[in-house]
Amino acid sequence: MLYRRFGKTEEMVANLGFGCMRLPTLDGKEENIDEKLATRMVHAAIDQGVNYFDTAYPYHKGMSEPFLGRALQGGHRDKVLIATKLPSWEVQNKADCERILTEQLQRLQTDRIDFYLLHALKKDWWEKLKNLGALDFLDQALKDGRIRYAGFSFHDEDEQFKTIVDEYDWSFCQIQYNFMDEEIQAGTAGLKYGAEKDLGIVVMEPLRGGSLARKVPEDILAIWDQAPVKRTAAEWALRWVWNSPEVSVVLSGMTTMGQVEENCKIARTANPESLSETELELVARVKDTYRRRIKVDCTTCGYCMPCPEGVNIPRIFSIYNDRSIYGEKRWSHLMYTFASNTGEQADSCVECGECEEVCPQAIPIIATLKECHAVLSEPLEDEE
Repeated sequence: MLYRRFGKTEEMVANLGFGCMRLPTLDGKEENIDEKLATRMVHAAIDQGVNYFDTAYPYHKGMSEPFLGRALQGGHRDKVLIATKLPSWEVQNKADCERILTEQLQRLQTDRIDFYLLHALKKDWWEKLKNLGALDFLDQALKDGRIRYAGFSFHDEDEQFKTIVDEYDWSFCQIQYNFMDEEIQAGTAGLKYGAEKDLGIVVMEPLRGGSLARKVPEDILAIWDQAPVKRTAAEWALRWVWNSPEVSVVLSGMTTMGQVEENCKIARTANPESLSETELELVARVKDTYRRRIKVDCTTCGYCMPCPEGVNIPRIFSIYNDRSIYGEKRWSHLMYTFASNTGEQADSCVECGECEEVCPQAIPIIATLKECHAVLSEPLEDEE
């Protein structure tokens, strides 16, 4: 396994991290983890050098942390670094922070959490947590050793990412990053900004929730097939992220033993800056082909912003386009509902028309926002 320096912490982490959000389950129930198989997968990953395990309070409806705690018994705990997260949306006062961390230590059967994150920060939750004393809580937990390093995971815009980075002495951060998301959320700008601050950079969703590897369209496969070195779509996507020297560890939410074996094999030769110019051009062609599936011709120029009602028009169109590009429902629904700030959704539009007067693409913004809201707010139980 290859290892990379984890920012200012000086810890050395395997370039492949084990994400515990998509563990194998029984009977199709998210909370019913297939413990025997999942435990074998965890142990196999450790045996191959994986030392970063990422979980969170709500994963598998609260069952991921207890599972990982059990799987790491018998001497495995001291071989790995555990990352878990404070659920930002659950915190209503500082006492909640203490209560949840105590519960997480018990669930994980450990006396310390190596990497502790404020989960899924966006502007609303960041301001709330600051006002409730969450940063003082982090300071105390660091001081008494219950957590070793403090960080955050992020789902908002680039400028908000920079604001959060600058407002606390973080050790690391976790961002969504893949070859389709260079300009979405923190993006490449955030990746480089975090690295400049010497933060350890954890990348989540390198395969965009599986969209870049599952049900790959024929025209995309045809481009990948033109490469002299034959790789799966998943390997291309992973290698693209690992190619960035700023990235410390790439998380993979593995569901099968085959995925563990395949990802470990790829990781062993995934050095920074190892893709050739020809290979990078191939990835760019794939990206362009995906992008032709967009439904709203928004260039994110920002002329429509700020909306007087607070609607985040470019973000809504970006999420809607993602749904069209990848043909999925769950991720776009979560980004629109769960990870959007209060008042930013399309139903806050009062149809004043100011945005349409300045849009250089002549997009019928009001009507398109209505369409976006109807589609993106559709309940998940309607998903096929």
